[in-house]
Amino acid sequence: MLTERLEFAPERDAEIFAAVPAAPAVFLLRGKNTQAEPYVSKTANLRRRLERLLGPVEERTKKLNLRDRVRSIEYAPTGSDFESGFLLYRILRETFPKNYAKRMRFRFAPLVKLHLENEYPRASITTRLGRLKGKALYYGPFQSRTAAEKFMNNSLDFFKMRRCVDDLHPDPKFPGCIYSEMKMCLAPCFKGCTDEEYSFEVNRVQAYFDSGGESLAREFSAQRDAASANLQFEDAAAIHVRLDKLKPTLNQFPEIVRRLDRFAAMIVQPCHATGSVTLFRVDGGAISGPAVFSIQAAEHAKSQSMESRVQAVLDSFPPAKVRPALETMEHLALLKRWYYRGHRIGEIFLADDKGIFPMRRIVRGIGRVFRGEGPEVDPSAETHRSDDSYQGMPSGIP
Repeated sequence: MLTERLEFAPERDAEIFAAVPAAPAVFLLRGKNTQAEPYVSKTANLRRRLERLLGPVEERTKKLNLRDRVRSIEYAPTGSDFESGFLLYRILRETFPKNYAKRMRFRFAPLVKLHLENEYPRASITTRLGRLKGKALYYGPFQSRTAAEKFMNNSLDFFKMRRCVDDLHPDPKFPGCIYSEMKMCLAPCFKGCTDEEYSFEVNRVQAYFDSGGESLAREFSAQRDAASANLQFEDAAAIHVRLDKLKPTLNQFPEIVRRLDRFAAMIVQPCHATGSVTLFRVDGGAISGPAVFSIQAAEHAKSQSMESRVQAVLDSFPPAKVRPALETMEHLALLKRWYYRGHRIGEIFLADDKGIFPMRRIVRGIGRVFRGEGPEVDPSAETHRSDDSYQGMPSGIP
C-alpha cells in the first residue's frame, strides 16, 4: 500500500527532505524501537510535514518532534483527499486492528432497513448492517439520520404498511393504533387484512425503494390516465394531487441512495501521476482501488475507444466478494463523508439496475476531473452539505 521507503538519519535530513515530494501523501514513520507504535497520518504537503516532524528541534516549543526517534519513512503519493482518506483507513486498519475505527472517527451512514425477515415486514432506520445475503434489505447511504427518517416517513405516507415496531401476534380483539384509525395502515395486528393483501403492500413498498420512487410515480400516472380516459375527471384530479404530493418526497431521494446489494458505482478522482486520473469501484457499498487511468492511450491501445479502455479498467478490478458487515459499514462511512461534503472533488457514476455503467457520462466526467472542473450541474439535484468533516487522529511514537 505504501510504495516508497526511505531510511532516516538526522545528519542527512536535508537530502532526505529533498527526496520526498511537496505533494499530498499518506505516510508512516517507524521508530528505532521495533516495539513502538508507528506514526501514521495523511498530509497535503509531505515535505513540509516531515520537515516539521523531523527537522531540528526548536527551542521553547511544544510542537511534536520525532527527529531522534524515527528510523524509516514509508509513504505513498495521492492525488485527492478521497484517495488519502481511503489509503489512510487501510493502513490504520492493518497497523492498529484494535482501535483504527476510533482513529478514523467513523460516523456510520444511516440506512433504511426493510425487515423482510419479519412475518409482517416493516421499515426502520439503522446504522448497523446485518448480513447482506439475508432477507432484510438496506437502502443508503443517507446524509444524516434525520434525512433518512424524513424520507422514510414521508414515503410511507403513500402506503399502508405498518409503522409499529413490535412483533405482531394478530388478534381480532386488539384495538389497533392511530394509523389504522386514520386508514393509513392495513392493520395486520387485528387481522384488518389478509396476509396476501399485506404482502402485496410490502411488495409495493419494496418496488418503491428499489426504483428510487419511480414505481409509485408510474403507478399514479397510469391510474390518472386511466381515470381520465374513462371520463372520471374528479378521480383523475385527485390522483394528480397525490402525484404532486409525491414529487417533493422524491426530491429528498439523493442520487447515491441505492439498495446496497445492488449498489455499483465508479468514482473518478485526480491522480498524482501526470496525465492520469484515479478510478475506484464500489460494489455492494464496498470500495476497491485505486486504479490509475492514463488519459493518453499507450501505443498498443491507441485503436481502442476511450469507453472500451475505461471498461477494461473496470473489468480489471477483482471480483466483488462478500465482506464482513462492519467493513462494509466503514466503507459506506468513507463514501458518505466524501459524497455529502459541501465542496466535493471528483465525481461518482452509478450503474443502472442491470449493472451497466453510463460510459459516455463517465468519459466526460474523466475529462472534467482531469481538467480540474466541477461536475455537471443538474438543476433538479439537491445540494448536499455536511459538517461530517474528517480531522486526522495520527498515532505518536512513544
